[in-house]
Amino acid sequence: MAMFDLSSKFNTFYTSYVVLPQPGQDELHKKKDINLQRLKDGLKEYNVENGTSYSIVETCVQGSVAMSTVVQNQENDYDIDVAIVFDKSSLGEKGAQATRNMVANALKRKTKQFNAEPEVKTSCVRVRYADGYHIDFAVFRRHWDSLTRCYKYEHAGEDWTERELKGLTNWFREQNDASDGKLRRVVRLSKMFCKSREEWKNMPSGLLQTVLCAEKLQSAYGRIDKLFYYTMQEIVNRLESDTTVMAPVDNGRDLTPRKSDLQKMTNWKNRLKSKLEDLDVLFKDDCSLDDAIQAWYGFFNHDFWKKQVAEASSYSLATVKKSIVSYNDTEQFIEDMFPISIQYNCRVECFVSGDGWRESHLANFLSALRKFIPHHFQVRCVLSYTDCPGNYRVFWKVKNVGPEAERKNCLRGQIQERGKTISEPTSFFGNHYIECYVIKDGICVARTRINVPIGRR
Repeated sequence: MAMFDLSSKFNTFYTSYVVLPQPGQDELHKKKDINLQRLKDGLKEYNVENGTSYSIVETCVQGSVAMSTVVQNQENDYDIDVAIVFDKSSLGEKGAQATRNMVANALKRKTKQFNAEPEVKTSCVRVRYADGYHIDFAVFRRHWDSLTRCYKYEHAGEDWTERELKGLTNWFREQNDASDGKLRRVVRLSKMFCKSREEWKNMPSGLLQTVLCAEKLQSAYGRIDKLFYYTMQEIVNRLESDTTVMAPVDNGRDLTPRKSDLQKMTNWKNRLKSKLEDLDVLFKDDCSLDDAIQAWYGFFNHDFWKKQVAEASSYSLATVKKSIVSYNDTEQFIEDMFPISIQYNCRVECFVSGDGWRESHLANFLSALRKFIPHHFQVRCVLSYTDCPGNYRVFWKVKNVGPEAERKNCLRGQIQERGKTISEPTSFFGNHYIECYVIKDGICVARTRINVPIGRR
């Protein structure tokens, strides 16, 4: 089924509200240059005091700035990644941690006007501006390899580890060129999504997003909205089976070695999957322009789309006033509440009644009424079976999906303990769903889901 074509507005959103304008990019490079000079000046003082002769022999911009995938951010939460390289011979036996400490010491001497001192992290030394910017200095050492007749680089992490200095940037540029620039567009849009809600903590880094966008890029699609939508769908499918990510360079090092890294990937998958479901209306035969705009507003939660909702010509003035009020994105995810270890099965039976209809099983009702439930009916769900032994608790999630629920600020999606039976009215058009979770000893051990399609009035 064809996807509603909103590519014109989508392109405007991308070019005007996603891509960081050149003045903003220039500001990032300016901050990089200023802090590099501070580091070099501080290093000179450090050498005089300690009788050493450390010097930076090479620098390299890395990450989103180098790949030109930085996106606009109202909170100025921009990160600038800079690699600084020392000669291995000059460092001698200095360890990775000690070298990072030395870099931080040099920076402290020239950043006393900052609210916070430079922070020594496992993979870098961070300088944080009060207005949200931060610069990560990744520390490297190099030595000349006479066999390959080139420099070999090692990164100062928990220990010195061989790493390509420009490998990721070169890889990205090759991938982006091969896709005729589509990869960069998708990565930027993915970053906008991951930054779309202030309450969304622990989302994946730009690097993790970039690697998966490259892996699953659906470059056959020419329209930017379709390109992005279908790539995100493929990423969800991939993360359903595997949340680990390997680097495309550096001998395929694991980019998700910690549980916290895997949790970030799970968070991305859950939130992306939920918001993609809200876009199902785009594939309905009766999808209107208003529905399509509202759906993308729900996805990106951005003022551009809110303005498009307000300007949609078919709304009455009263509707516009209601539409432009931001809705509350209250959805919760079971993974944020309990550890997941699916060990048992469960089954939910769903029944429908209303408007003179006797209560009947959902499947039979949908068959009789052409695959949807009318408004103002009642849906009753019962946990009819689980092989989970002993005592357990039952939690439910009811999610109203679609533009009408967004307009009326009634998306819901909270997870609540409600016993084995719940009843819900059918109030909003869309492919809504109800999920049931069996919790035993503080762990989610079984889960299932029922789709509840509700028709238009």
